[in-house]
Amino acid sequence: MLRYALTRIALAMGTVLLTVLMLVIAIRLIPGDPAAAIMGPRATPELRAAIEARMGLDQPVLVQYIKFLGNTLRGDLGRDVRSEQPIAQMVIEKLPFTLTLIAASLAWSVLLGVVLGFVAALRRASWTDRVIGTLSIAAISAPPFVIALLLMLLFAVHLGVMPAIGAGEPGDPADQLRHLILPAIALGTGWVGYIARLLRASLLEVMTQNHFRTALAYAIPPQRLYVVYALRIAIVPVVTVLGVGIGAMVSGGVLVEIVFSRPGIGSLIYDSVVTRNYPVLIATVMMTTSLYALAMLLADLVTAILDPRVRTAS
Repeated sequence: MLRYALTRIALAMGTVLLTVLMLVIAIRLIPGDPAAAIMGPRATPELRAAIEARMGLDQPVLVQYIKFLGNTLRGDLGRDVRSEQPIAQMVIEKLPFTLTLIAASLAWSVLLGVVLGFVAALRRASWTDRVIGTLSIAAISAPPFVIALLLMLLFAVHLGVMPAIGAGEPGDPADQLRHLILPAIALGTGWVGYIARLLRASLLEVMTQNHFRTALAYAIPPQRLYVVYALRIAIVPVVTVLGVGIGAMVSGGVLVEIVFSRPGIGSLIYDSVVTRNYPVLIATVMMTTSLYALAMLLADLVTAILDPRVRTAS
């Protein structure tokens, strides 16, 4: 298990380092003048050179990459060239909003998806199974930003029962929760369908295996047989895919945060792309990639704990 964990940790770190390197290279290939985007078309050549120097664009790619990694290890992500604010402080201020959105989306989508998948597997080929399957496919097919717009139009504009924009008043948990409901539903709806379909297929596969049929022949109580035994085995693929799900929620959360005007990492990435604020862009992408890599790492470790065959096969 230790060897498996160390291997996965090395892969996670390699993913983050390679992503940052590719982003630094891509910035050099993107056409456009970042100084003109920040200062406007009246920026003088001297001012443009000064801004590029502050961004590190006057240095070779490898030097810029190594310098950024060295500063990151010291906890220094640089300063925003527009506001002079430390980028680390900007990320820390925005990160809780994104983590809260992802956690809320993941929690309700996993809970509902597992319930629907479990019911669909137990009632295979029934009308209940067909209804759940149809709703799951519809949920998977709808992009998060489309669901966000529909929810906003229905509940915020027409019914007026939910807030449309913002993250709520600071220090008011009830108001923050009300502002979180619609974005969390929009971001997690697609994963309800994924989890339901995946768990249904996994449960049906477990139920056809000989050891399950043997346990069934010994008249083990259904609650223990299906919930404790079958569900424990069938949940392994769901845990594995959740790592990818968190990464997808981070990327999908960019559009959801824009639609609902939530002050999260997604909005920070969008603003840095529009304004060509490359230091902020590199720092935020590194943060989101780290979240994705950490989610995949935890998913792999939990999968290895639930199914020892995974770590012995690696």
